[in-house]
Amino acid sequence: MWDVVLIALYGVVLLALAVYGFHRSTLVYLYYRFKNQKMEPLAEFDELPKVTVQLPMFNEMYVVERLLDATAQLDYPWDRLEIQVLDDSTDETQGICQKKVAELQERGLDVKYLHREDRTGFKAGALENGLKHASGEFVLVFDADFVPHSDILKKSIHFFTDPEVGMVQVRWGHLNRNYSLLTQVQSVMLDGHFIIEHSARHRSGRFFNFNGTAGIWRRQAIETSGGWQHDTLTEDMDLSYRAQLKGWKFVYLPNIVSPAEVPVEMTSFKSQQFRWAKGSIQVARKVLPEVFHSNVPWQVKMEAFFHLTNNFAYPLLFLLSLLLLPNLLLRTDHGWREVLIIDLPLFMGTTFSVAMFYWITQREEGNTSAWRVIGRIPLVLSVGIGLCVNQTRAVLEALTGKPSEFVRTPKTGVVNRFQKWTRVRYRSKLTWVSIVELLLGVYFLVTLVVAARGGHWLSVPFIFLFFLGFWYVGLTSILQSRSSSRRA
Repeated sequence: MWDVVLIALYGVVLLALAVYGFHRSTLVYLYYRFKNQKMEPLAEFDELPKVTVQLPMFNEMYVVERLLDATAQLDYPWDRLEIQVLDDSTDETQGICQKKVAELQERGLDVKYLHREDRTGFKAGALENGLKHASGEFVLVFDADFVPHSDILKKSIHFFTDPEVGMVQVRWGHLNRNYSLLTQVQSVMLDGHFIIEHSARHRSGRFFNFNGTAGIWRRQAIETSGGWQHDTLTEDMDLSYRAQLKGWKFVYLPNIVSPAEVPVEMTSFKSQQFRWAKGSIQVARKVLPEVFHSNVPWQVKMEAFFHLTNNFAYPLLFLLSLLLLPNLLLRTDHGWREVLIIDLPLFMGTTFSVAMFYWITQREEGNTSAWRVIGRIPLVLSVGIGLCVNQTRAVLEALTGKPSEFVRTPKTGVVNRFQKWTRVRYRSKLTWVSIVELLLGVYFLVTLVVAARGGHWLSVPFIFLFFLGFWYVGLTSILQSRSSSRRA
């Protein structure tokens, strides 16, 4: 009986993962269906509106000058532009900001420095506080690690000539894409979100979200949707859904790219992914009931469900990890029946659909070398698997209502291989999760041996992805933490 229960549970987990994999394929279909849809504003403003640029930051000494210099270069009339430095910092960043703000003020720019001693609401609280003092009809937000191009406002502001448009989001670029294997993997993952997912959702009429930065809000849309709220870790996603439920239209412009850093340290990457995963489940608990009770089309409701619950795939992946070895031990034959029932669904549902999603993403990005693109996919898949312990913890904390503070992703200013991130002060903390990841790496080494001895050769490549993922994520976290500690 226990054998039947174990195999049945294994099948249910595979099926659930296959459903989320099929959803990615649906997004690819929607992307190609609406790919040639032209995105142009209804008209152009006769007189450009007043825009407030908000720059929320907390302890960003390595990147703040770069951000302010880039913001000062925005191609927009200075009498129509206000810049707010929303600084919650507790270190030297305050002095760096104040000096740079004074320099820009002397040049004639309208730059205001707003510092909070009380970090209530974290980033959402800073944006909310800044809005009280803002004079702009529209609000452009940049996180500290972004380096916006000068033409971003000129290219995007005219979409607000449609009075129903509440937010315009542009695509993220990656300043340090080629710094390391880790930054390459992150760039591919983010490309999937911005090239395929956002485009598919927007152009097919589904809801999509403001990404917290590199986007412009109509101030009225923020205020009529309940403003910035800080009861979730993803205030951007929360406000996005509330605004779209109020009837505001969102616009996504994939051809306008705003470059930014991706984390160069594994623990910082994991901290960022933890916040995004936990926040999305918090938002799902908060807004999905309202979405289902709203009058939006069923397609929008279904996409909202998959979008907000997508991180449930991580607990499923974690459970699958634990079930793989017991299932191998139970399988005594390895004929075509086994292949069709076990290995093929594993490949199609949990590997092939995701691999194709990222391969298509990179082709659309313009990476013309097929072999180079294909070579990256296994590591991308492995890192996604290796993150499942970290992300499962995030999902469980969100479901149980466990509170946690907003832990910002450390920015280092490192964009090329000649710079050393180990010498910077900001680093995320190493947690017990890395030990679990290494233990799972050992577990999958045993699983590989069992598979090879049992002749389950079709399972070996998939098991190797798990082995590689857990070892890479766990070991990199520990080694980088030790290296940075020695050089601090």
